[in-house]
Amino acid sequence: MNRLALFLATSGHSGVDRIMSHLVQHLGGQGIAIDLLGIRGHGPYYDSGALPASVRRIDLAVSHINSSLLPLCRYLREERPQALLCDKDRINRVALLARRLSGVPLRLVLRTGTTVSRDLASRGLWQRGMQRVSMRLLYRYADAIVVPSEGARLDLAKVAGLPVERIRRVPSPLVPADLEQRAARTPGHPWLRDTGVPLVLGVGELGARKDFATLLRAFAQLRAQRPARLVILGEGRRRGQLEGLVRELGVADDVLLPGFSNEVYGWMARAAVFAASSRWEGLPAALVEAMALGVPVVSTDCPSGPAELLQGGRLGVLVPVGDAGALSRGLAEMLDQPTPAARLRAAMSEYEVAASAAAYLAVWRGP
Repeated sequence: MNRLALFLATSGHSGVDRIMSHLVQHLGGQGIAIDLLGIRGHGPYYDSGALPASVRRIDLAVSHINSSLLPLCRYLREERPQALLCDKDRINRVALLARRLSGVPLRLVLRTGTTVSRDLASRGLWQRGMQRVSMRLLYRYADAIVVPSEGARLDLAKVAGLPVERIRRVPSPLVPADLEQRAARTPGHPWLRDTGVPLVLGVGELGARKDFATLLRAFAQLRAQRPARLVILGEGRRRGQLEGLVRELGVADDVLLPGFSNEVYGWMARAAVFAASSRWEGLPAALVEAMALGVPVVSTDCPSGPAELLQGGRLGVLVPVGDAGALSRGLAEMLDQPTPAARLRAAMSEYEVAASAAAYLAVWRGP
């Protein structure tokens, strides 16, 4: 039986984790043999009891990406999978080198879920230069490269020096068939029982890219004009800074930072508006999920993805990156004149898990 391999090292609570979990569950449920190659201390964290019988977990017995090259070579020689799908640049580089060193003629598919040029701009000069050079030298040897949005596709082609035709936009599997059933379960927080006060929701890692500081400032302006509450689901290095800003803005009674939640769909379905304040993305997973649940949305017009999802502003409000005033006004607009839920749901059909997983499988297996 030809096996497909998936090699990831994630935070355990990112959009990539949800994307790949949906992909594995759906394809494994069809009896497709998949090996999940893992690095200790890194996600995705799959519930082993819920994995389909055709899916195996393979521990590479290392705790860092930099030490995974030789174990990956050994796996490739011993198991000889038909194809390997990777995500994120460091993993992609290791996979490219491992295929060369092992001599195993497998199909190699690279994925990057961000707007690479913006991600590189946030890094130091040495790291930025090395990563750009490695992409230009190595990515040409991949059998296929996939990204989640057209903006990310054009950006990666420029950064990696590749013909844009070499890179494929494949919609991410973000909308499971039972999304509404999952969202029907109400998280146990009293704010969700108090429907008289509208809830603004943000979701994502508490880091620089998501720019929740701008969302907090926007919410403080909104709260000065009307009753509202803000919940930001996620964890990350900037928690302390954000908590300090909450106190500084004087909105501590109306802001909640509960950390990572397994009940994100339940929170989304009960939000009055979903807010995305990112400085850059590839395609914001939580924005897709909120729209699929019919939740009105406001987003920064960051590269890449939000403008594509919101059809240039026809399905929600797009605001400049880092502009708290514009974001606050956008939140007020969506609270007063929300986009009809049916329009939002219909626009997210290409992100349904079954359709997206079929597209991923076609690239993964190849011709």
